[in-house]
Amino acid sequence: MISSGRGKSSAVPELTEKKEQLKRFLRQKGFKSTRQRDIIAGEFLKCTEHVTAEDLYKKISSKHINIGFTTIYRTLKLLAKSGLATERVFADNLTRYEPLSAEEHHDHLICMGCGSITEFENPKIEKLQERIADEFGFNTVTHKMELYGYCRICKGRALDRR
Repeated sequence: MISSGRGKSSAVPELTEKKEQLKRFLRQKGFKSTRQRDIIAGEFLKCTEHVTAEDLYKKISSKHINIGFTTIYRTLKLLAKSGLATERVFADNLTRYEPLSAEEHHDHLICMGCGSITEFENPKIEKLQERIADEFGFNTVTHKMELYGYCRICKGRALDRR
């Protein structure tokens, strides 16, 4: 089974639960839970794609001019530390964030032409990775698979130029 991307967040209750998880994390670490952090977390947790701090800043600053880039950057770092986001650095060396729970694992196809990122899940690949680790007596804690190449559109453009 291969699935591309994730659907929209299932519902408001899940978003509220995740915001509460962030508030608990902030309290535990001695940080304040502010209105700005709440707005940033809300916008980020609604994202269905990988975003950079700059992407999120552009989205938020149009509605909330009092929220600066640094606040967004620091909030994304806190979201990652709290387990509500994952930092990803692909071949372009830009740090992107994606909303993610620990139990939601997926891999990535990254287009070197247009930069599109396609997520996929494949249980057969996961089983094979586990089997390989077992064969080597390796205890896997986490892993990531990133495949680099060209999407259908960019591959088609390259063929058209020939």
